[in-house]
Amino acid sequence: MRENKENDARYDLIVIGGGPAGLTAAIYAVRSGLNTLLIEKGICGGFLNEIPRIENYPGFKQISGMELASRLKEHAADYVEIREIEEVLRLSQHRGSNQKSSDSFSSSADFIVQTTKQSYVAKALIICTGTRHRKLGVVGEDEFLGKGVSYCATCDGFFFKNKRVIVVGGGDSAATQALFLKNMGCDVTIVHRRDSLRAGKYLQRMIDRAEIPILWNSEVKEIKGSDRVECVVITERGNEREIPVDGVFVAIGEVPNSELASHLNIECDDSGYIVTDRNQRTNVERVYAAGDVSGGVRQVIVACAEGAVAAMSAYEDITSEP
Repeated sequence: MRENKENDARYDLIVIGGGPAGLTAAIYAVRSGLNTLLIEKGICGGFLNEIPRIENYPGFKQISGMELASRLKEHAADYVEIREIEEVLRLSQHRGSNQKSSDSFSSSADFIVQTTKQSYVAKALIICTGTRHRKLGVVGEDEFLGKGVSYCATCDGFFFKNKRVIVVGGGDSAATQALFLKNMGCDVTIVHRRDSLRAGKYLQRMIDRAEIPILWNSEVKEIKGSDRVECVVITERGNEREIPVDGVFVAIGEVPNSELASHLNIECDDSGYIVTDRNQRTNVERVYAAGDVSGGVRQVIVACAEGAVAAMSAYEDITSEP
């Protein structure tokens, strides 16, 4: 049971983020005996909720991302207290009166987690905040968000049935979204800035079989319309032209949600991903990171594995303290 002191709920471990890494970390932490809380700013599942079909997660020949997210949450809820729609605003570390302020943080001090609803105290933290969609950064992108511009085919594809859409990108996400939209009955074209896709060979073969056209060496320069998207300006091999479309689905990668790391001077790499060792430990004692926010191979199974490793490292570090 948690204790209350100065109105702050106290835990052994707080997991920040309810994607595959966070949910798995919470399961392993509680099963190890740690009093644990999971906080998620939205709803649990993260990007899983946007994946129409997963075919490489062991144990499931085929499952939708939303269903897998639901199963993970249901499993975790048997063990851990989950607080959704609660955003973490700030992380800090309590210092006793005999401790001097410095750029480094004491390994014996508790962490304070301030959210939109209240504050909590924990001996250790696991950051599993994932990533967010990378934007094109072109004129019209923000203006037409929700009016033809989308980052999630699963969320919005239904509204574009029998309409012309483009998918911008060349990786697995772009290929998956294009295939989903094609199956929804959309007239789909992929726009890719290179001359070959980065998506896996299996997905590329599916793109070929679906006869989805690809505009190679092309970039979107502007999104135009009145009340909704009506066309895009494309630069193709140096030539600029307008293409009439009803929807633009952007799938050009992700940016790590690592802003909280700066609150505790947690080391990040040049791209903003939190740096960890093989046991998911960061440079700050008793702070760990797992899943997409720590970079590496961004796959569901890897996120789950990292979450489990982070939880076991937290258990080892907490229980080894005098």
